[in-house]
Amino acid sequence: MKIRSYKLKKNILIIIKKILNNFIISLFLGALLTSTLAGCIQKPPDPLRVGYIVWPGYESLYLARDLGYYKDTPIRLVDYPSNSEVIRAIRNNNLQAAAITLYEALLVAETEPSARVVLILDSSNGADAILAKPKIKTLEAIKGKRVGVESGALGAFILTRALEKVNLKPKDVQIVSLGLSEHEQAFKRKKVDAVVTSEPTGSKLLTDGANLLFDSSEIPGEILDVLVVRKELLKKQSSATQTLLDGYFSALNYLKENPQDAARRIAPREGVTPQQFLKSLEGLVIHDLQENKKILAKTDTLSRDKVKKVAKFMLENKLLNKQVDPTSLFDDSIVKKVDIQTAKL
Repeated sequence: MKIRSYKLKKNILIIIKKILNNFIISLFLGALLTSTLAGCIQKPPDPLRVGYIVWPGYESLYLARDLGYYKDTPIRLVDYPSNSEVIRAIRNNNLQAAAITLYEALLVAETEPSARVVLILDSSNGADAILAKPKIKTLEAIKGKRVGVESGALGAFILTRALEKVNLKPKDVQIVSLGLSEHEQAFKRKKVDAVVTSEPTGSKLLTDGANLLFDSSEIPGEILDVLVVRKELLKKQSSATQTLLDGYFSALNYLKENPQDAARRIAPREGVTPQQFLKSLEGLVIHDLQENKKILAKTDTLSRDKVKKVAKFMLENKLLNKQVDPTSLFDDSIVKKVDIQTAKL
């Protein structure tokens, strides 16, 4: 009996040992499988959120998305009703990139030293304007009147430059703070006597009888639209940023070669007809790839001198709180590698 009991205990111990060994092996294999699967499943790339407003000079970004150039990429275009909100979003890290004016980029750079301009979108050459009620015939006549202006660098800059030409200052008019999306209704409902506005709103108001007092063709080359990003983005998401610019320039070429189809795609977003959209482009100078390379590499002395002059003007008129050299923001590391064929594949 003792022998049988001993053998039974021995067999039980052998079985327990086998069970433990199998359990340990299973744990090991499970951990190995989990590790292998984790290595195979790639984490999706962080989204590259690009903020912009409705503006003819920005629409090639939208066109690139509509044509599928950003399909299966982390690029996300985000609409905002005003540039003021775009600036707020990029300051709050809700955006990684933004299409804004150079002067708004300077405002961002005051508090965000890492801001970099990686793309020159356009120069306004009539697309920004001061429009007034039909009874107001001259710029001098807006003295004491209610003028709608978006609370941001561009509106204040245009108003100051315009009034300067007739020896007036912003304090000589009643400033009414309006978001860009509010301009049309405020003007039509007579909440303002004049408004500092842009396309496509400008064309709509002119069609309804507004009187043109001043536009950006009187200060050529002084209003630039740019794409601004944080410097760290150029390292962390350089591939996505490159794809963004490749797609933009591909879309720009598409707009040039197929204007009617491009306008048909863009017009609903602008709230105008295709022909009205194409007409609005006449108030812009769209900067192509070669011009971008020259300006961002700081070899275009004319453009460099103009933007420095404007930055000085903004500082003198307290539109900037401290001196910022706009060309110090220029970064050509992405644009010099643009391949417009890549986006079409």
